[in-house]
Parts: sequence; structure tokens; C-alpha cells
Amino acid sequence: MIYRPVFTAAATFAASLAVAATATACEVDKESVWDMSAEDITAFYDCMEASMAEAYAKNDLEAAGAYRDWTVTSTRPAVQGAHSGRLLQTFANDVAAEEYLKFAPEGVEMPAGSVLAKESFGMNDGTGAIGPLFVMTKLEEGESPDTDDWRYDAVTGSGGTMGISQAFCHDCHVQWDAQDNLAYPIEAVRVSN
Repeated sequence: MIYRPVFTAAATFAASLAVAATATACEVDKESVWDMSAEDITAFYDCMEASMAEAYAKNDLEAAGAYRDWTVTSTRPAVQGAHSGRLLQTFANDVAAEEYLKFAPEGVEMPAGSVLAKESFGMNDGTGAIGPLFVMTKLEEGESPDTDDWRYDAVTGSGGTMGISQAFCHDCHVQWDAQDNLAYPIEAVRVSN
């Protein structure tokens, strides 16, 4: 596996969700993230993480500049859910961490003020590409009944604000309604509480 910083312009990555752009990216000698071993993924993340944090921090969404100081919920990034085959790493703020890290399959009620931030990254033609930072914020009870009091935000891979549909995000997350709409990291990479 080769991980060498390179300088690129914008890269198209999962156009259905966003265009990913990087100031610094990493070259990868695999066809896709599905071809990577756990060690490959860890090395790829080590190469990408500073560029992701820098890009997301350009956005004025508070979570985009703060999430790297929160609790990381997995031992390494992994592919999960409907995020276009990207590798994902989820962080939980202090309000969310204790309840989230239980990874309970039912009876979950996240406290208001819980915020989860999910980094996403992958590759485009063998070059690392920063995907969106997805953010879920638990609102006060009754503040957004159509989304079970969750607000969904996203930051583009270049730090811009990504226009998203609350209904689109919630329509996917509602499949985990017993978990207060939370999709957890895959079991193999979950940290213990």
C-alpha cells in the first residue's frame, strides 16, 4: 500500500451527495475501499485525517471545528450504511458519549444537546478524497417532531455548507428508531464504554 501526500484540485466523489475537494490527498494502490485490509484503512486514515480536520474546520458549524476533541467511537474507520461506500469515523460530544457508546439495540434515548460527527473519506481514481462531515444534533423534545428531534447537517470536503434534506437523512435513520435513530459503527470496530 502506498500512501504519499499529493496536491490535487477538486475530486468528484459520490456525486449524489457532494463533491469532495482536498488540499492534500493520499495516493492508494487499491481499486476501492472494499479491497483494503484493516491495516490499509488505518494507514489511509493516518494520511487523510489532518486534511479532513483542516477542511471541515473552515465551516462555521460549531461541531466542524470542535469534533476532533470529542470521544471517538471506533478503533478505526469502516464502511457502513448508506454513505456511498465511504470510510466513516464517528465522534460523540460529551453529552452523547456515555449513551452512544452503549451501542444499545433498543430503548435508546439520547439527551438533548447530543452531537455526533461522522467523518467520511474514500478514493477517486486512486487518490484519497475527503467526503462530507455528517453531523446529527439532538434537539429539545418537540423541537422537530418530523425528525424525532434530530437535526442533520453536513460540511463538504472543502469546508462549505452542504445543502441536505432533513427528510432524506431521517428517512434512512428512522430504520434504527429503537436506537433513537442512531446507526452505530460496525461491531468489529466499536470501542467499549
